[in-house]
Parts: sequence; C-alpha cells; structure tokens
Amino acid sequence: MEHLEGTFQGAGELNLYYQSWTFQKPAKAIVAIVHGLGAHGGLFFNAVEYLVDRGYGVYAFDLRGHGRSPGQRGHINNWGEFREDLNLFLQFIREREPDSPLFLWGHSLGGAIALDYALRFPEGLQGIMVTSPAIGKVGVSPFKIATGKLLSRVWPRFSLKLGLDRYASSRDLSAISIFLQDPLRHEYASARLATEFLQTVDWIQSHVSDLQLPLLILHGSADRVTHPDSSWAFCLQVTFPDKECYELPGSYHDLHADVNRDEILADLGEWLERHLPGATIYEPLALCASKLPTNRVVGHYREEEKEKTKQQKRKTLSAAFFLIAAPIVKQFDTINGDFLIL
Repeated sequence: MEHLEGTFQGAGELNLYYQSWTFQKPAKAIVAIVHGLGAHGGLFFNAVEYLVDRGYGVYAFDLRGHGRSPGQRGHINNWGEFREDLNLFLQFIREREPDSPLFLWGHSLGGAIALDYALRFPEGLQGIMVTSPAIGKVGVSPFKIATGKLLSRVWPRFSLKLGLDRYASSRDLSAISIFLQDPLRHEYASARLATEFLQTVDWIQSHVSDLQLPLLILHGSADRVTHPDSSWAFCLQVTFPDKECYELPGSYHDLHADVNRDEILADLGEWLERHLPGATIYEPLALCASKLPTNRVVGHYREEEKEKTKQQKRKTLSAAFFLIAAPIVKQFDTINGDFLIL
C-alpha cells in the first residue's frame, strides 16, 4: 500500500492537509472521505485497509479547523468554505487519478457536507455513500444550539464545547481508547458553524428530490449522536430510483469503528462493486421503507421535529439570554482562540 500525505489549496488558498492510500494504478475506483465534526481524515484506517485490499484508492482530507488543517477548531465563516474545500479536493483527486471513477463518502457532519455538494454538483461523481449523516436531530443540547444562534451574528467565533457522549461513538472499547487519546480530535463548534449547519440541513431537506446520484445510507439504530429517523425521512423523499438505506440494529455512531465494522464494510464494498462503471446494476436489496421497524413512523417526521424545536426554543430562549448576559467566559484558550465554557 502506498500512503501519501501533504496539502492542497482549499477555499481562500488555505492549505488543507490530506492523505491518500492506493495499491494499484489505476485504482478500481477512488473513494473520497469527508469526516465528521471534531474528527479528522486519519480515523478511517479500518475502511482504508478494507478498500485498498480490494483495489480501491482512498483519499481523505482534514476539514478546516480540524486535525492537521489550520483554522480555529470547529469554526467556519460560512458553509460555502466547506463546499468549496470539498470541490477543490475532488478536483485535486481527479488531476491525480484521471482514469478512476470517483465515489464520495461522508460521515456524520461530513454526510451533510457531502449531500449538500452532491445535490448541487453531481457531475463527475459515480455515487454517494453517507454513514450516520447529520441531517436532522443531533445529540447537542437545544440550549447550546439556541445560544449558538443568538451569538452567531455578534460573536461568530464564540466556541462551545459540545458535550457529546464520548462513549456513543462505538461499542468497541479499543476504539473508544483511541478516541480518548487522540490529540487531533476536539469537541468544539463555533456559533457561526452552528447556524450555518442548521441552515444547510434545512436546505438539504428541502432539495431532497433533486438528488440524481446512486445513494447508500447506513445508520445505526442505537446512534445517540445523529438520529437515524432523519436518514429514513431523507431517503423516503429521494425520487432517484437507485437508493438504498439500511438501519444497522444496535450499531453506534462511528460505524467504521464499531464492533460489527467488518459486516458494515462488506456491505459498503458490495454496494461499490455494483456501482462501478460497466457493472450489472442489480435491484437494491431493499428500499429504506422496508428496513424500518414496524413501530416507526417517519412520514411526518419533519413536521413533528419542527414543532418540538419551536417548543424547545420557547423553553430555552430566556435561559440563553441569561447565558449571554452572565459572566460565562471562564477561560480563554490563547492557543486556539476559543472561548471555553467550563
């Protein structure tokens, strides 16, 4: 396996860190990975090994404000920076792998970044895979979300520690240990990132029917970071016929690092094989609706979630204003430029 690392120029000529793993030239196909919030592109080593062993090449980059890429941790000025960074990364890949088809894989926040991009610029993509996508309800308290919205205009770089459950990523204790000891991971998001994310999710949900690419969604039923119902609601609204959405019973958030990762990677690899140029496209194993538990109702998911959100806003608005007025900034991190809530 050949492992390369370096930088490419993202939006605003910011040098972003990337890695690539290949074995053969040309690769059967290239899989471009977009990681989630607080993570980095080097966390998909199980998937990299699986895919490269089967003739695929893998490219991954660290989002701005993440991993080895520069920028305030968990901050963007606008979502267009994420979108243009991904666009330039895919151009970078095509220049180096002109003879290989290109698949896009987004995980968690990366799922939202990937779907936003694919809905706008499907040209040149062979298909899109998203795992545990953050396209609906997320495991961040409504209080912190409301605070982020209020501060986005007046203090966009204000950074909150998200307070996500570190043990919600995987049932594999060794994976949790790696997570806890990884110095490149962080748990922060700025007020501006929060509002840009929520606006992008609204846009994605309102443009679902525009998707014109083969789609695979995998989501764990026990995911406490991003809610699986949002994946099914999305999939049910996709009109493009080549769509497959599966709930994985008992699986946690980071599917590529969970105890059943071998099974998950095999499913992902099988989908890739069926979507290579010239491959016989078989009927999907099942559409998302048939994979839903019988007691789950998703048809009115968005309306119900909107009403819940309105109620929560009313409950948290006064508290959020109190938070802003109170002396909440207990410590300033001069290294990252983040305000930490302790």
